[in-house]
Amino acid sequence: MNKEQILQKLKIDEDYYGEFGNQFLSNSHVGRLLKDPLNAFEPSKPSPAFLIGGYFHTCILEPDKLEKFKVVKSTNRNTKAYKDVAGGELCLLEQEVDMIELMREKVMNNDICRDLIQLGNVEYEVPMITELFGNKWKGKADIVNHDEKLIIDLKTTADIEKFQWSANKYNYDSQAYIYSKLFGYEFLFIVIDKNSHQIGMFDCSSKFYERGEEKVRKASEAYDLFYKTKDFDPKQYFISKTL
Repeated sequence: MNKEQILQKLKIDEDYYGEFGNQFLSNSHVGRLLKDPLNAFEPSKPSPAFLIGGYFHTCILEPDKLEKFKVVKSTNRNTKAYKDVAGGELCLLEQEVDMIELMREKVMNNDICRDLIQLGNVEYEVPMITELFGNKWKGKADIVNHDEKLIIDLKTTADIEKFQWSANKYNYDSQAYIYSKLFGYEFLFIVIDKNSHQIGMFDCSSKFYERGEEKVRKASEAYDLFYKTKDFDPKQYFISKTL
């Protein structure tokens, strides 16, 4: 299978996130390889914040796919009404959908945001693959703006004043580094505060990319040790640091 055929297959969510896509590392593996390499490939449980972020992306970029989200008319996830409809599945609350629709409106009513997202030669949900530090990596860009030579990522945040801190905690720096290597463009975050609806645009400094590169390098080293080293016994592994 050549690169073009692989990319065509990775456009399909079931293949990108499923068995076919598992032959590649991605930014979602970075944090787990750094903190808990033994369980780096265990499926993670979706959270309400993850679900909200997913719906926000979809309502802006792929509104025709919104039907895949289950929405429950309930004030919280502890009510009998919610549990009866959800059936053990994590679902969006109707009030969360209302909040997301308002955020979408705020972003798309901003002229600069709207133009970056929609104007000119833009593509949505674009997969790409490359090799970094001897391993195969994948990524799927929210928005590729070819005219501006930008990879644009949409984020929601609980506090936009702390987004720089969040960017380190949630490995947005390694994401920016990986995607800049995948696509050869600069990386830009368009962020909206879930509470104040303040919009922020965050570009990436060379230091930000360098910090991301270091995380990816260390994650690759962990992957090589735990998953590619013959006769490696993970039970003998320990962390050694001087305090």
